[in-house]
Amino acid sequence: MKSIAVFCGSSSGVSPIYTDAAVQLGAYLAAQNITLVYGGSSVGLMGTLANTVLAEGGHVIGVMPTILARHEISHRALTELIFVESMHERKNKMMELGDGFIAMPGGAGTMEEFFEVFTWNQIGLLAKPCGLLNVANYYDGLISFFDHMTQEQFLQQKFRDSLIIADTPGDLLQKMHAFKAPGLKIF
Repeated sequence: MKSIAVFCGSSSGVSPIYTDAAVQLGAYLAAQNITLVYGGSSVGLMGTLANTVLAEGGHVIGVMPTILARHEISHRALTELIFVESMHERKNKMMELGDGFIAMPGGAGTMEEFFEVFTWNQIGLLAKPCGLLNVANYYDGLISFFDHMTQEQFLQQKFRDSLIIADTPGDLLQKMHAFKAPGLKIF
């Protein structure tokens, strides 16, 4: 994997542990010479992650819709900042540029972006690893829900098993490197 798209909050959250995790992930990506692809903001976890990769000598590509550029503070010191017209174009560009996807703590936008790439893997539009960086058990409720979907037979076990979960960047990226697409038979 040469690039990882990361979905995370434009807020830093209530606990400094989330910011610490963004710093750890950013340092790890830079040390591994993995380009960060993200939403292009200079604030919150997004900004911390990008700033860390840059400070560690790594490459960062931001993808920001013009509508958000008016409201968010776009990061002007990135290796590359790509402006697109819509959120849909942002996701498509991030899917194109990323060799894998990570969701850090974030809100509804983070979940929406992550669920789209996870779904696209299921229907064969992508075959790239999707991981949850479960910082301070942030995603425990969602993980339980994935298990519930599987138990109730709304999510096949092979797709549940393809979801990569770890508490540290090193563990997560190691599992992502070993990813094997589960195959297309979905019905």
